[in-house]
Amino acid sequence: MAQHTWNFFRAGGFDQVQLDTGEDLACLKDLNQKLWVALSCPTRGIEFDPKTLDMIDADSDGRVRAGEVLAAIEWATTRLKDVDLLVKGNGSLSLSDIDRESEEGKALLSSARHILKSLGKPDAEEISMSDMDDIEKIVASWEFNGDGVVAPLQVNDESLRAVLEDIIKCSGSLADRSGEQGISREISDRFFAEAQNYSDWYAKGESDPMVLPLGEKTDEAADAYAAIKDKVGDYFTRCQLAAFDARAALPLSRSVEDYQHLAAQSLSASSEEVASLPLAFIVADQPLPLTKGINPAWQQRLDALNAKAISPILGKKENLTAEEWRALCGKLAPYEAWQKEKPAGNVSGLGIARMREILNAGRKAEIETLIDKDKAVEAEVNSIHSVERLLRYKRDLFLLLNNFVSFRNFYTGRDKGIFQVGTLYLDGRSCDLTVRVEEVAKHAAFAAMSGICLVYCECVRGTEKMNIATAFTAGDSDYLMVGRNGVFYDRKGCDWDAVVVRIIDNPISIRQAFWSPYKKLSRAISDGLQKFAATRASSAESQMIKTVVENGKEVVNPQPPKPPFDVGKFAGIFAAIGLAIGAIGGILASVIGGVLSLKFWQIPIALLGLLLLISGPAMILAWFKLKRRNLAPILDANGWAVNARARINIPFGTSLTGMAVLPEGAHRALTDPYAEKRPVWPYYVLVLAALIAFFGLRYAGVFGK
Repeated sequence: MAQHTWNFFRAGGFDQVQLDTGEDLACLKDLNQKLWVALSCPTRGIEFDPKTLDMIDADSDGRVRAGEVLAAIEWATTRLKDVDLLVKGNGSLSLSDIDRESEEGKALLSSARHILKSLGKPDAEEISMSDMDDIEKIVASWEFNGDGVVAPLQVNDESLRAVLEDIIKCSGSLADRSGEQGISREISDRFFAEAQNYSDWYAKGESDPMVLPLGEKTDEAADAYAAIKDKVGDYFTRCQLAAFDARAALPLSRSVEDYQHLAAQSLSASSEEVASLPLAFIVADQPLPLTKGINPAWQQRLDALNAKAISPILGKKENLTAEEWRALCGKLAPYEAWQKEKPAGNVSGLGIARMREILNAGRKAEIETLIDKDKAVEAEVNSIHSVERLLRYKRDLFLLLNNFVSFRNFYTGRDKGIFQVGTLYLDGRSCDLTVRVEEVAKHAAFAAMSGICLVYCECVRGTEKMNIATAFTAGDSDYLMVGRNGVFYDRKGCDWDAVVVRIIDNPISIRQAFWSPYKKLSRAISDGLQKFAATRASSAESQMIKTVVENGKEVVNPQPPKPPFDVGKFAGIFAAIGLAIGAIGGILASVIGGVLSLKFWQIPIALLGLLLLISGPAMILAWFKLKRRNLAPILDANGWAVNARARINIPFGTSLTGMAVLPEGAHRALTDPYAEKRPVWPYYVLVLAALIAFFGLRYAGVFGK
């Protein structure tokens, strides 16, 4: 067999495979995956039908990988006569296009005809995605849908329905294809096994009178006994210690200091401090009083023990001796040992009577019959879903490949990539490279390596919220700041309110880099002047407040006291100012002299060189960074596995961000009635400075040479 000839196109700084024919798709398994742009992508958060992605995602882990894509291609090509149909990308399929030579194709054709017949179109020769929407409703309405899950709503017999509800309550449930909760064979087998084990275990206790000395009421007696067992044992142990040594009685009952500590608190019967005290006052070999002199934190539980265990077993008593307590413990010991053998499971909540009713009624066989009936139509239902799978692959698979094996849609500009979720309008620009993100901080930590200026926004539409990351690839970042508002349009045209929540600042354009030194200088001067003005204003306010406080009355137009004129001080200041002016004048004279010494045509070149000397380093640094901008980290942070260095060079990046431009043929009035009037005095100052410089240079003999 001849080797397939591949076509590649170069975009993003690397070669990408060009998929044009069905043969390209069929031979994709032979193309080295090192040449694929991506090796996996998430099934959510991208502009692609999630149901199609779920069908391709064989292991249902939320990610589509290269192997699963190849399996989808192979599945589709073995069921179609012409693999070029996968390239056409529409959601309809002629029955004559199904391959009748293969067993898979025959089964699929039979299912397609069955679907059309169910829809009342037995003579139709074409099936479409709209037909599948209708057949889903039909399958959901069937009594059995082939998933092996039986829901209570499917059962007409009320008693059997009640059994299914009891099983769900005890052993859990699964959702069937219709969305209803039901049980599978596994759940049924687990429930009946646990129920049988519980019944056998309970029968063992019933057969031994020592285990259930009070019959069905033994459970209540044992619960009351367990609730206070350790505390009663603690009381008798303390009494025995007091009998052993009389000195121990008082401290074992707790000291006066302990009660003094409690006296300062707000006490209640449920207080932990009260509960930690002994059950009753400790006296050597004293019986436990059952009605009076009991720690209030334990009175209620002791009353329950007396009513449910002591009185039924030992008879009514006012006090309980240590020997009687040991006898009670011995009576309930077989029950405790029996409880330790209790089988695991949640079926005990039904009660032994209900459990035996279910086991003796043969419900297990009835449920298994229902599950078998449901599984009997599995092949038929799966075939119906196979038709839907083929329709979806025919419509969507080629689109996925051109956004997975290559980024053809993104780099050719004929359509948006599936990772582009919409367009953000902000700061007079429209940005098309926008991706959806789940966690801003997590995404930004990795996406920063892209070298792209990224603006993260929180978008809100009604009650819906989502986060996006947008690449700004044209213009500047002067007015990009956290808190600014914009509007985001998703791929469906719906508008969302967008608020900037985070910015990753990277160079946007060469133009921005050219002006950045001058903007920084202007900003530094502005900040300095503002700081100076703020300092002077604060000083004046402080002086005014000080004056008001000292004089005890309001001061109108406060004037700071004039210091005495210091001739020496001002002489030094004037000397310093003179030296500064002289130095600046010397520098200006040197620069202007050097410029004027050039020929007329050399002066513009010199000025241009001066500009490049200032802006050149920033422009060169920005150029290198812009050349290295990479799409891969932005997508990798979203769960993609991008296999190439997907560069975004300067021309392509500029196309991803639209600037505000007046429409062609628009008329523009340049007169602004509210424009600020420009002051004239700066021009006079400039002319005066030029004259001073001219005469200064002439005096220095520059023009005489």
